Amino acid sequence: MAAFEEFGVLPEIAKAIDEMGWMLPTDIQAEGIPLVLGGGDVLMAAETGSGKTAAFCLPIIQIVWETLKDIQSGKLAKAAAESSSPPWTMSVLDRGAALAVTPDGLRVQSREQKDWHGTRCTRGVKSGKWGFEATVTDEGLCRVGWSTLEANLDLGTDRNGFGFGGTGKKSNNKQFDNYGEPFGKSDVITCLLDADTGEIKFMKNGVDLGTAFKADKRIFSNGVFPAVVLKV
Repeated sequence: MAAFEEFGVLPEIAKAIDEMGWMLPTDIQAEGIPLVLGGGDVLMAAETGSGKTAAFCLPIIQIVWETLKDIQSGKLAKAAAESSSPPWTMSVLDRGAALAVTPDGLRVQSREQKDWHGTRCTRGVKSGKWGFEATVTDEGLCRVGWSTLEANLDLGTDRNGFGFGGTGKKSNNKQFDNYGEPFGKSDVITCLLDADTGEIKFMKNGVDLGTAFKADKRIFSNGVFPAVVLKV
């Protein structure tokens, strides 16, 4: 194995280096080439003639060659298609006026004591079995569950929203019935959906609370979304 191959340089490039008479890498090449090939942001300083140009250019040549090869084989196109789906986060647009959503879309907080304020996820589902977890990190009241885009953001107050609240009640179409048990700060609620049968159930801290709703699955034809509504 040529000396430069030990740093991850392609055999073809290492062979070209040998043909140029470069037997061993300089110190800055030995330190810099593996870092650049590894995708790191590298800042190097050394005196003139120390081999800085090769330390940068050799890995850049390899990265460009590998990228072009991936493009030709279709790998990058496939990766781009797989990463083009939006993330599963709570929407900053489809939300109540006094509901704050963190920049990563993974935490929400109500800023008003009088009314309920809710939001939905940026993605929904139409078929299959799905679930998400909601961790209660603060005091106050909340309901979590599933809703369609047509549903009121006050989850569970119309026929298109299905919620489970911290008072130990399930709700749909303004009908609040006893279900499971109350929950609060530090509890983890798992919201489960079988969109093919319309069954919705919940878990508290890993304990199955049983079926909460048997909804008409036709309601989900345009998608059903994870949802939450809060009140301080």
